[in-house]
Amino acid sequence: MSADVSVIGLGRVGLPLALCFADRGLTVVGVDKDPDRLAAVGAGRMPFEETGTQELLERVQASGRLKLTDAVPEAAQAQHIVMTLGTPSFSHIEIDMRDIRSALDDLLPVLRPGHALVLRSTIAPGTTDFVAGYLAKQRGFDVGADMFVAHAPERIAAGRFLEEIDTLPCIVGGVGERSGEEVAKLFSVFRAPIVQTTPVQAELAKIWTNIIRYTHFALPNLLMMDCEQHGANVFEVIDLINRDYPRGGIADPGLTAGTCLRKDFAFSEERSAAPGMLLAVSRVNESVPLFLVEGAKRRLGELSGRKVAVLGLAFKRDTDDERDSLSHKLIRLLERELADVAIHDPVVRTPTQTFEDAVRDADAVVVATNHSAFDGPARLREIQDLAGDGCLVIDPWNTFGSSQVFAYAAEVSALVTVDD
Repeated sequence: MSADVSVIGLGRVGLPLALCFADRGLTVVGVDKDPDRLAAVGAGRMPFEETGTQELLERVQASGRLKLTDAVPEAAQAQHIVMTLGTPSFSHIEIDMRDIRSALDDLLPVLRPGHALVLRSTIAPGTTDFVAGYLAKQRGFDVGADMFVAHAPERIAAGRFLEEIDTLPCIVGGVGERSGEEVAKLFSVFRAPIVQTTPVQAELAKIWTNIIRYTHFALPNLLMMDCEQHGANVFEVIDLINRDYPRGGIADPGLTAGTCLRKDFAFSEERSAAPGMLLAVSRVNESVPLFLVEGAKRRLGELSGRKVAVLGLAFKRDTDDERDSLSHKLIRLLERELADVAIHDPVVRTPTQTFEDAVRDADAVVVATNHSAFDGPARLREIQDLAGDGCLVIDPWNTFGSSQVFAYAAEVSALVTVDD
C-alpha cells in the first residue's frame, strides 16, 4: 500500500485529523467530493477556522505527505481508512446513513485483507456492527481477523483540535478480536491514552457526551423562560442556586445548537426506552429564539417595520461554524414579524454588515452568539451611542455583564457602569 492512512471527508473533523496524521510523519490520502474545498486545501488555504491549522496546513504541504483526491476508491491506497462523513438525522428521528453507504459501496471493489476501516463520525448504536456485517455480506470478509472495523469517535471541541487530539482519551470500539488493536496502532501516533471497548459502547459514549451537554444547557434556558413568566431575574436565580452550594452547577442560558448537539439526541431517541424525554430537551432549546422574539414584542409592541440587529450567526463563541445555528431560526422568526433585520458577525465567512451599520438606529439589538468581540461595556456603549437610550438590548448570554436578558440600552449601560 502506498499510504499509511486515508481520510474520507475533509470537513471540520476530517481535515484537521488528516493534517495531524501527516504532521506526525504519516503519508495521508485526503478524499472529499467538494471541489472548492479541495482547491482551497491544495492552494494552502484552510476552508474554515480552526486554531493553529493554517500554519499546520502550510507545514504539511511543504512535507509532501498529503495527497488530495475526489475519488473514494483511492482511499484504498492506505492500510487505514478513516471515514469522517456527515451523519445527519432524518425528520423521522432516524440516522441518515446515505453518505456512509455510498462510501462503502465505492470502497467495496477495492477493499482487501489487511485494511482497517475506522468510523470517526457520530453514529447511531449498532452502526459499526452494521458496517462490519455489510462488508462480510458483500465481500465475505472475516471482520476482526482478515479485515478490521472500529468506531473511534471524535469528541474534540471546536477551536481546540490541536490541543485535544493529544489529550482527550481516544475511545476505540473494535469489531471482533483484532480490530481494536489494529486501529489503536493508527491513533497511537498521538499522545492521548487509548481506551478499548465494544463498538456499541463507543457509539453510546459519543452520543451521550453530546446529549449531556444538550440537556445541561436546556435547564438554564427553561429557567430563563420561567423567570420571564414570574417576573424574576434568571441570572440572580442562577447565582442563588450556585453560590457556595456543593450541589449547584447550573449553567447560564443561551442559544444552544450546532450540528452535534441538535441531532445526536435523535440517535438515542430512535430506539429509546423513554420516547419523548430527549425530544422535550430539544423543544426547550429550539424555543429560545421564539422566546426572545416574543419578549421583544411584549416590550416594543409589533415588530413590523422595526429595525432589529442580530449580533452573531455562528452556533458557538469565536467559531465561524454556522451549521445548525439558532441564529438563522431567530432571523427567520423576526422576518416573519416583518421586522427589518440587520446582521453582524465578525467571525463567520458569510458577508454581514459592520457592527456600526447593523446597530445604528436599531429598535432592538439581540446578542445571538456570545463572541468575545461583543464582551464588556465598550460594545454596549457603542450600541447606546448608535441606537439611542431606548434601544431594547436582548442579551441571554449576559455578554455585557448587566445580568439582564431584556433591558433598554440606558438601563443596561447604567448597570454595567455601576458594576465597573
